[in-house]
Amino acid sequence: MSLVIQFLSQIRQFVHTQNGDELRAWLQVEPGSPQQYHNLAAELRSQFRNKGLENLVEKSFPQDDDLPEGQSAPWPGFVAFMKDFLAFWRDINYDDLLGAHQLLSGLVNSCATAFGHPASGAMLLKTSMSLSETLARFTMTLNRRPDLTRHLRSVDEDKSIAESSAEIIQKIFTICLTDRSSGRDAKPEGKKVGVYMFANLVLKLLFACRRTHLAKMIFVNISTISPPLSLYPASQRVTFLYYLGRFNLSNHHYLRASLCLQEAYLQTLPQLVSHRTNILTYLIPCNILLGRFPSQALLSRPEAQSLTPIFLPLCQAIRSGNFVEFQHQLAVNESWLFEKGLLLTLTHRLRPLVWRSLTRKTFLLTYVPPADPNSRKAATLELSDVLTVAVYLQHRLEGWLPAQPSGLKHTTQGQSLLMKAASNNAQEAGTSILAPPPGGPKTLRPNEGIVWGNAQVTFEDIEMTITTLVHQGLLHGFVAQGRAFAISRGKAKLEPVLAGWPNVWQTIRDRTYEESFDPDEVVGWVKR
Repeated sequence: MSLVIQFLSQIRQFVHTQNGDELRAWLQVEPGSPQQYHNLAAELRSQFRNKGLENLVEKSFPQDDDLPEGQSAPWPGFVAFMKDFLAFWRDINYDDLLGAHQLLSGLVNSCATAFGHPASGAMLLKTSMSLSETLARFTMTLNRRPDLTRHLRSVDEDKSIAESSAEIIQKIFTICLTDRSSGRDAKPEGKKVGVYMFANLVLKLLFACRRTHLAKMIFVNISTISPPLSLYPASQRVTFLYYLGRFNLSNHHYLRASLCLQEAYLQTLPQLVSHRTNILTYLIPCNILLGRFPSQALLSRPEAQSLTPIFLPLCQAIRSGNFVEFQHQLAVNESWLFEKGLLLTLTHRLRPLVWRSLTRKTFLLTYVPPADPNSRKAATLELSDVLTVAVYLQHRLEGWLPAQPSGLKHTTQGQSLLMKAASNNAQEAGTSILAPPPGGPKTLRPNEGIVWGNAQVTFEDIEMTITTLVHQGLLHGFVAQGRAFAISRGKAKLEPVLAGWPNVWQTIRDRTYEESFDPDEVVGWVKR
């Protein structure tokens, strides 16, 4: 008896007994499958190259009308799937990655159709999982080979290989999600077992091809009808929360992203260092955007060792309001940040925090307390002083070099001289602390300047920036008569610095939202 007939006969028995485990074990498509599969492929090529394969499959799966109770008969979708399975082994050439991916995509699509059978499809759950995982691995390999996929994008410019594979697996995800074999709050049974496993595969592919916006409907549908996440294995929970956190981070919902990523981190065992590193790669910058910098205890953990050189200097630059160092750290790690999808977010969304620190530092440098301790006059920060510092930093970004004037000491008079010197009046050589760059100012990209590239910083820019910080709650006070920022000390009569520059994290947490918006409720995270 030929291998093909023996194989089909055994598969038929597994269908009769609804043995999903054996179906998964026998329906293999990996390059490293046992030699018997390659012998099967050789027989298919020699005997069924042109015709006869479909007839053989149909004869091997006749209609069984008188089966005992508890047994199943092959259904048309399954028969079509088996035709595609044998055709896959007949035509596969694993050295041709594009061809193999195309055959595998067709096979998984065929499996999805068979899996959708309402009565018998559940026996293909584990087979669907196995085939989908293999398709995802092939897709990720091709995604790293643009030399192979470039001509495919020219044919279909709107869709990448990863996106096409995600669509196929998403069909299986939808079948699992809409299955009614168990209640929503009950332990998942039947096809419902695969909800988060298939969701994670789809999310992995969507993030790989940078089509994260397509994940929105997955999270919305899960919120609507999925069982609670806590009912599923830890590995699926952590992976799902990781992608849910990254999705919210990419959509600027930093509070929600922080909740998801923090929970994923806490549910990951300490010995899984690489997994924890992947989570911290997004949790740390997410918390930085919320004004929560990583502690030394966190940075000393094994999973944070590769991240510390990237994020610690960035935090120090933000805390000190040092735009020059801030831009330097972004430039040094630009390739890594871009690869992780963090570059644009950190470049633009952290600037308000740098401005907040810069204004605070300028206030500490220039403010002189009133002689009368009972004075009710509001403490102020002169916008002209902020402009002076901003112009100084703009020149430093353009390559101007320090030329320290002699005799400048850290006194009140020295502070005043510093503010004057920072204005860089090149004609006043005695007070200037910067010298023009020998080869002329460096040409800055739009995101590298204080305002916009090499654009000159104006008083209106400073006034607008301070007003924006006040509106965001990062400064407490108001712009008085268009010349100074006056600090609102409130009833508690706090010190000017504490009153004018509130804690960033607490400010964000205390923000008021519309009644329909709850920052602690994450769409896609189903809880009991």
